[in-house]
Amino acid sequence: MDQRNCTSLHGFILLGFSDHPKLEMVLSGVVIVFYLITLVGNTAIILASLLDSHLHTPMYFFLRNLSLLDLCFTTSIVPQMLVNLWGHDKTISYVGCVIQLYVYMWFGSIECLLLAVMSYDRFTAICKPLHYLVIMNPHLCLKMVITVWSISLANSLVLCTLTLNLPRCGNNLLDHFLCELPAMVKIACIDTTAVEMSVFALGIVIVLTPLILILISYGYIAKAVLRMKPKAGQRKAVNTCGSHLTVVSIFYGTIIYLYLQPGNNASKEQGKFLTLFYTIITPSLNPLIYTLRNKDMKDALKKLMRVKFTTLKRNWKS
Repeated sequence: MDQRNCTSLHGFILLGFSDHPKLEMVLSGVVIVFYLITLVGNTAIILASLLDSHLHTPMYFFLRNLSLLDLCFTTSIVPQMLVNLWGHDKTISYVGCVIQLYVYMWFGSIECLLLAVMSYDRFTAICKPLHYLVIMNPHLCLKMVITVWSISLANSLVLCTLTLNLPRCGNNLLDHFLCELPAMVKIACIDTTAVEMSVFALGIVIVLTPLILILISYGYIAKAVLRMKPKAGQRKAVNTCGSHLTVVSIFYGTIIYLYLQPGNNASKEQGKFLTLFYTIITPSLNPLIYTLRNKDMKDALKKLMRVKFTTLKRNWKS
C-alpha cells in the first residue's frame, strides 16, 4: 500500500489539551457557554432582520449572511471539540477529519471576503448615499454573496487537497483539537516548503487583499464622516462603521498572527488558544458588537421579543 495514508485512513488522534486534563474540563464549560451565546445571538439577528421590514436593506442582508456563517462555522467545530475535551478517546475518523478540514477552511475564507464586501457596502452608503440603493441593488448583493462563497470554496478545495496529498508515512497524531491545515502539514514526512508557500500565497490573496480593500474603504469613509455637518449623522455613521471595524480588527488580527507568519512563530499552546478564540469566542461576540451599537437592531430585537412574549401568553391562556 502507498506510504501516504497507510495508517491515516483509519483516522487521526487529536491531542488537543490532553496534557492538561483539568484545563479540558474548564475549556469544555467555556466552549458550551460561548456556543450557546453564538446560537442565540446569531439566530436572533437572522430572525429580527427578516421579520422587521425596516431591516430589509443591503447592510442587514450581509449581516444575516455573517450570522448564518458564524452559526455554520461554530457548529462544524464545537460537537467534535466537546467530544475531544470530555472523553478519553481523542480519535476522529479519516472522513470526519477531511470534511472538517475542507469546511473549516471554506467558512474561514468566506468570513475574510464577506467582511470586505460589508465594508464596501458601508463605503457606498456613506460616500454615495443618493445612489446607495441603486448601486447595492438586491441582484448585485446576491451576486456578491454567491461570488464570496464560490471563491472561498475554490480556495478550500485547492489548499486542502494539496495538504491531504502530502505523504504522512503513518503519522496520525495531530497536535490540535481540530483538523486544521497547519496541523495537517506538520505531520507530513517530506519537505513541505512548496505547500507552505502555496498556503502563504493564497493566504495573501484571501486575507490581506480583502483587508487592504477594507482599509481603503474606511479611509474614504473617514473623510466623508469628517465632512458631515449634522452631528446625528456623524454619530450614526460612527456607530454603524465602528461595529464592523471592531469585528474586522478582532478577526483579522487573530488570523494574520496565526497564519501569515512564515515559519509559524506562534507556540503550539498559543496557537491552540488563538484558534479557540477566533472559532468559538469571536462568533459569539459578533451579535453583541452589532446590537449594542445599533439602535435599529435593538428595536428589531425588542419587537421580536414582544412577538414571542405575546405568542407564549396566548398559548398559555388557551
